[in-house]
Amino acid sequence: MTRTPATTVRPVRLWRWRRNPLRRHSDVVEAWIVLATWVLVLVFGVVAGLLAAQASAASYAARLAQVHPVTAVLTDPAAATPAASTGYDDGRVWAPVRWTDADGSVHTDRAKVASGAPAGSSVTVWTNHADHVVAPPVTGASADLQAALTGVLVGPSAGAALWCAGWLVRGRLIRRRMAEWDEEWKQIGPRWGNLSGGRG
Repeated sequence: MTRTPATTVRPVRLWRWRRNPLRRHSDVVEAWIVLATWVLVLVFGVVAGLLAAQASAASYAARLAQVHPVTAVLTDPAAATPAASTGYDDGRVWAPVRWTDADGSVHTDRAKVASGAPAGSSVTVWTNHADHVVAPPVTGASADLQAALTGVLVGPSAGAALWCAGWLVRGRLIRRRMAEWDEEWKQIGPRWGNLSGGRG
């Protein structure tokens, strides 16, 4: 039975930070730019996503505070089928409705109701402070889901924008480094030619 030799695990050291005669100051600066970019991308992305989700949830809550449900009655029978297809057919049609407020005032408007509903049917509609029928607000689990999806979309987008900014700064640093190398080569290049007898 053969024994495998024991192996020692060496810690991984980042070459940009360790002592190296070829390492330049710009290498260290570039390493810090990369590190700072990734840390900021993660932090900024998470914070932006959370703020966007909270703003979206607050928007849904504000919308819910501006409308209220009322029980209305169909004044005419609803059409059996929608008059024209708009690309999104939820099986409902527009029909005239009437409702009475708590103070006894009667209001009429048009609302989307189930197709084929007979006159006199009770339906729940959402109205605003001006007593006009409006689209129902997003509430409950749907509001929570849409707020979360908003955060999920905004977070990576904000992080990607910051990542691009960091890579632009890094690219500028690399171009500057290459320009410095060109200048140094203009000074050292002729010396190499002389040392090699004009063949290098």
